[in-house]
This record gives sequence, structure tokens and C-alpha cells, in this order.
Amino acid sequence: MKRLFSLATLTIAVFCASTQAQEKKNYPQPEAMRPGMSEYWTPQPKVVSPGDIKTNSAPSDAIVLFDGKDLSAWMNPNGGDAGWTVKNGVVTVDKSKGDIVTRQKFGSYQLHLEWCVPKDISGESQARGNSGVYMQDMYEVQILDCYGNETYVNGMTGSVYKQTPPLVNAMRKPGEWNVYDIIYTAPVFKEDGTYLYKPFVTVIQNGIVLQNHTEIQGTTEYIGFPRTVKHGDGPIRLQSHGDPSQPISFRNIWIRPL
Repeated sequence: MKRLFSLATLTIAVFCASTQAQEKKNYPQPEAMRPGMSEYWTPQPKVVSPGDIKTNSAPSDAIVLFDGKDLSAWMNPNGGDAGWTVKNGVVTVDKSKGDIVTRQKFGSYQLHLEWCVPKDISGESQARGNSGVYMQDMYEVQILDCYGNETYVNGMTGSVYKQTPPLVNAMRKPGEWNVYDIIYTAPVFKEDGTYLYKPFVTVIQNGIVLQNHTEIQGTTEYIGFPRTVKHGDGPIRLQSHGDPSQPISFRNIWIRPL
């Protein structure tokens, strides 16, 4: 009797399972992917015309900071006119006049500038064509003649000065023009004045990467270590270094705010 009951129970269970399987609902399958499903057309990027490679002109949306004619975009840090010498399309540091800064202030940007030390430059280590470009008047990317000239590595050409050495030495020999292309991301600060996001910089010299999205630790300090100083937009500074070597020259400086 028990065996007959168990067999009947098993038969009923198999029948129910079979019925449920037959009644399982079939849902639509996902639509097959087509190329157009992952494409979008708007908004279209703004059209920017590149500069003319033959004339070294700036891109169409750039702010020209020096085009070889005058220093109207620059001033003395104390507010007076920039006192460096403009001649034959280049501007040469006048060490008696000190640094110069842009009249306009910037946040994040792409910066292009070209620089050259004299063919007959003298001096060694840091006393050889020394200058620098400061982002937001706070953070320095070193400019120096490091062609056959050794110095401390976090003070080399293209270093984040006293912080991060360049990946390589990409110097052209004295008398030839070097090209810097700098992509700078400005910092963001918390209400208490500390960094929420530190500044970052990419430096390309003569087409070669020296700094690859390098985190800047804080302000540039000649003595001591980087500090955190809350700030907003700031000017670009070009340094007139006090070393005794022959002065450096610049040309073709432009910027694209990002």
C-alpha cells in the first residue's frame, strides 16, 4: 500500500513539473546591437583652426600673449610696464627689470611658448640660461640650458622645480629654439584652504613628454618644501633669474584657456 502511494505521489510531482515547464513564459530577447546604437551627433565640437606651421601663428581661439611686436599683454609684478627688450620678433630678459607677469589671470589652460639661450652661453649648473614659467604665479616649470650641463635633477629643464624631475632631457643645443607645450589643470580647494584636488601639469618639450599629468605638491619654494596656499585664477610669470649667464629670449607665446 505504501509503495503504491509513493508511486502515485511521484507521478503527480512529475506531471506538475512538466506542466509548469510547458507554461513558462517566454519574454522578448534584447534587440541585437547595431552600430548606430552607440553613436551620437550632438553637440558638435567648436571648430578651431590650427596655426599656420609656416608662420608659427596661434590657433584661432588662442589668446596671443606675445607675437613679436610688443609686451602689451605683460607687466611688471608691481604694476608697471614690462621692461624686457623686444627686437626682431623676440623678447629678451632684462635682468635689471625683474620678472614679468601677464595682465590677465587664468585657471586651467594649454600654454605654448618658445625659448632660446644664446649660442655662446656660459656658466654651469643653475647658472646657465636660468628662467622659469609659473602657473597661476604659484607653480614653476623650470627653464634652463641643460644641453651638456648637469644640475640637480629636480631643477633640470622641464622639472616641476624642486619637486619632480623630467622624464628625459630633450634639450636642443644653445642657439636653437626650444618649444614648450604645457597643459595645466588648476587646483580645487576646500573651504578650510586645503586641496580638494591638487594641480596637475603635462610638459612637452620639442615634441617629447617631460611631465605626464604630474601632480604638483604645492607652491614652488627655493628653500624648504611645497606649501598649500589657497588661491584663485592667477597670472603666468616669466622669471628673470639673477644668475650671471647671458639672458634668455622668448617668442611665439599663446594660451588656450580650458
